[in-house]
Amino acid sequence: MPEMNLATTDKNIASEISTFIQRRLAEPSDSVRAAALETFQRLGLPHPKHEEYKYTPLTRELENKFTFQQPATAPSLKDVTQYLIPGVDANILVFINGMYSSSHSRIVSPASELNVQSLEQALASKDALALEHFNQHADIRTNAFAAWNTAGWTAGVFIRVPDRATVSKPVILHYINDASAAEVIAVNRNLIALGKGSQFTLVEKFDSAGAGNHFTNLVSEITVAENACLDLYSIRNDNGNRYQFAQTDIHQKNSSRVNTYTFDLAGRLLRTNLHLHLDGEGIESHMYGLYLLTGNTLADNHTVVDHKKAHSFSNELYKGIMDESSKGVFNGKIFVRPQAQKTNAFQANRNILLSDKAAVNTKPQLEIWADDVKCSHGCTTGQLDEEAMFYLRARGISREAARAMLLYAFSGEVVDKIGHEGIKSYIDRAIGERFQKNF
Repeated sequence: MPEMNLATTDKNIASEISTFIQRRLAEPSDSVRAAALETFQRLGLPHPKHEEYKYTPLTRELENKFTFQQPATAPSLKDVTQYLIPGVDANILVFINGMYSSSHSRIVSPASELNVQSLEQALASKDALALEHFNQHADIRTNAFAAWNTAGWTAGVFIRVPDRATVSKPVILHYINDASAAEVIAVNRNLIALGKGSQFTLVEKFDSAGAGNHFTNLVSEITVAENACLDLYSIRNDNGNRYQFAQTDIHQKNSSRVNTYTFDLAGRLLRTNLHLHLDGEGIESHMYGLYLLTGNTLADNHTVVDHKKAHSFSNELYKGIMDESSKGVFNGKIFVRPQAQKTNAFQANRNILLSDKAAVNTKPQLEIWADDVKCSHGCTTGQLDEEAMFYLRARGISREAARAMLLYAFSGEVVDKIGHEGIKSYIDRAIGERFQKNF
């Protein structure tokens, strides 16, 4: 068989997606969507030699696994209880196959704390805050998947937290794909704006039903005003055939605080871009990530922390455990701009490989244009500590139990950072079950 021409292949799949977008455009005359579609058609999907996708063949998987022919499918699941986080009293927004399901959703926080509406309605009514921030932070000029999302998103949410409001109950965005009957393509867009001095917890949770392939393209733009605080959790524990691209851009102003937690526990191919723009002084940002991979799972985390002003602090810790034929990818970038003096920025990536077939590709990057800073980065990859294993075995603990204990302790450094007790309990149980079952 002759070798396939990669450029032609990418062009064909991009053309199929372009047609798919055009069939599903909510407003074909929308200038933003039209410009984004034109950008997507110009960029095409990233080929295997694209540096940002060198280890993550997302284009090839979309070409091989999806037809982009199915019509938009209406929500069909009657009960979503099994996908909820037990014991957490929260505002819940459910999206099934990319479409909002009002019958499964509920808002329990008062309007004085939280304002939630569809992004479509906010833009159509020319909401000033939505128009100010929509499509201002996600990069569609060079990112084909973000351009695709901007052109073809079918449902989204606009969340506004008023100045000085403390949202006592988190908002959980449940993205559930029902791939029982056919493949699913879900394209969602979110815009979240935190007012001055506000506090807010947001959770993204991804699940599926059925054995079919399903792909989610999610882009979220978040603005955090002066003295505001955001906790963002992203939980992927989907045992279905999930393929996913997720882009989150967080724009921070003076003295704001952001904590992000990314958990990749199950899925087929997960690509996450998390970008923090520290555009103010006195900012503090923490990024925590944990990926526990088995089978043929691939999880790729690309992070960017961009220090644009002076006197700010960022700390990043991502840890991974890979078993069987799984693959982890971590690419973390820290930028310190010339005017960002007195910056403290730290980054660490630590990995354990449990199988000869498992692999991890890690690339920490640090670019500094200021001279009065404290910055460091580093990564480690190894196997379980045999001395610790021997110590536990010598005390009558089985090899399987000793291994689970050590892995649990390794992951605990990230889990212990979780500030919400209900979410922490859920993650802790999920990880414990994974160690008992798979590791």
